[in-house]
Amino acid sequence: MINFKEDEKLNHLNHSSAHLLAQAVKRLYPNAKFWVGPVIDSGFYYDMDLGNVTLTEEDLEKIEKEMKKCSKEASDIVEIKLTKKEALDMFKDDPYKLDLLSNMEDNITAYKQREFIDLCRGGHVKNTKELKHFKLIKVSGAYFKGDSKNKMLQRVYGVCFETEEDLKKYLEFLEEVKKRDHRKLGKELELFMTSEYTPGNIFYLPNGMTIYKELEKFWYEEHIKNGYKIVKTPIILNRTLWETSGHWDNYKENMYTTKVDDEEYAIKPMNCPGAMLVFKNSVKSYRDLPLRLGELGLVHRHEASGALSGLFRVRSFTQDDAHIFMRESQIEDEIRNIFKILDDMYKVFNLDYSIEFSTRPEKFIGDIKKWDEAEEKLLNVLNKVGKPYKLNPQDGAFYGPKLDVKVIDSLGRSWQCATIQLDMQLPIRFDLSYINENNQKEAPVIVHRVIYGSFERMMGILIEHYAGAFPAWLAPVQVNILPINNELHVKNAEALYQELLDMGIRVEVDNRNEKFGYKMRESQMRKIPINIILGDSEIQNNEISYRFYGDEKTTTISKEAFMNFIVKLINERA
Repeated sequence: MINFKEDEKLNHLNHSSAHLLAQAVKRLYPNAKFWVGPVIDSGFYYDMDLGNVTLTEEDLEKIEKEMKKCSKEASDIVEIKLTKKEALDMFKDDPYKLDLLSNMEDNITAYKQREFIDLCRGGHVKNTKELKHFKLIKVSGAYFKGDSKNKMLQRVYGVCFETEEDLKKYLEFLEEVKKRDHRKLGKELELFMTSEYTPGNIFYLPNGMTIYKELEKFWYEEHIKNGYKIVKTPIILNRTLWETSGHWDNYKENMYTTKVDDEEYAIKPMNCPGAMLVFKNSVKSYRDLPLRLGELGLVHRHEASGALSGLFRVRSFTQDDAHIFMRESQIEDEIRNIFKILDDMYKVFNLDYSIEFSTRPEKFIGDIKKWDEAEEKLLNVLNKVGKPYKLNPQDGAFYGPKLDVKVIDSLGRSWQCATIQLDMQLPIRFDLSYINENNQKEAPVIVHRVIYGSFERMMGILIEHYAGAFPAWLAPVQVNILPINNELHVKNAEALYQELLDMGIRVEVDNRNEKFGYKMRESQMRKIPINIILGDSEIQNNEISYRFYGDEKTTTISKEAFMNFIVKLINERA
């Protein structure tokens, strides 16, 4: 997957293209004002205020043409150093730049090309003639500073490459991404829906619920065999508990609160406090540790309406949580065990992953010494386990450092899924203890971790990863029986349907009075993994002819062999 931020040449090309975009827009719309135009993972964007003008896709073509004119002018891109006073004077008529300057001191830099000048740290290419192979991708709305109370700006996205061939390949990639969009496939395959009556919350349709339950079953199996005990905690808890956990002071803006009998309650945004209460429910000995408590807990977090996106950004979701209570000497073994579960589960989906080590954020609880100790322990374990990682400063949870695990899908895209968080704060805040071998009370260490991250997010990732063509074990309908001639073959098809149904196979029979070719095409559109073709030969010889989704090759084997094959395929999650 291309990383526009980390590849220096691509970074500079895209940063300069953002300025080229702004220059072209300013020529076409002289009253335009600009907020920021950074390089992002997928190229660049620029936020702009065009007054009463609303850009369309056709406008993007016009802007692109103007950008090409600006590029051909071969203007040098020149750095200008400014004092704050000079900068304030230069941008005195631009409220957005004045807002940026309000947080700056002296030693301000701007970059100029012909008549266009913009505040910027750099870096850039040397001349606009280097900007040849670019494309504006889309336009959308974006609130000023990301705050829905502020004015809605227009955000134009684009991308730039060194060569026409690289640009062409990337645009082809974007087309494939569009085809796989889980929101599009979710509708076509009848997996889930959303409603204006409850933004950010998911309605699972029967097909989607089948996938959900298979993911749940897989999760339970893997966790039970790895020594986890499964619990369930309430969805609504008193304010005092959230004050104890630190959520009230550090996370309240994301929480849904209510009053019950004149007391404040909150719907849980995380499962952690409930797990703490479960641990405190009885006296624990060192012999009880590690105690691995797993929970598929429904949580609610307020997300801005503009940030909501299908299954990826929602307001309610099920976290596949676990809280492991342990002694310090058990940290390494437990994190090794978590990576084993990760490896075992992700390989079933054919997902690779990368790791980021996230350290203390600006907003945190506890003392710095404990934080430093936790970071050091987690880093030592990570090095011992031998997993490569990237440092991600100041992105830990407010109660402890964490490892963020990002899965890599079939298109090479990276998605945040699992997290492993080492917590030495909540045991103190909740006064948790166990009796050690010296009959003394001792605080446990806690590891918070998820594997899927959330069922919703994982399902969205898998829809796009498989392009909706799920493997047989996960597919809503595993087998579709297509009788060649309804009059001659439908009774046998229905008998076979009942046999497969009795074996626990999710099966359908297409007994409509339609041509066989039409039935097969429709089954392919539904991405059903196995299609059985039933005609005279199969009935007479007690055989099964079948095709896999997307394969024109037909395989014929004995009925008994097919039954064994399909059961093995599903049970092994192949």
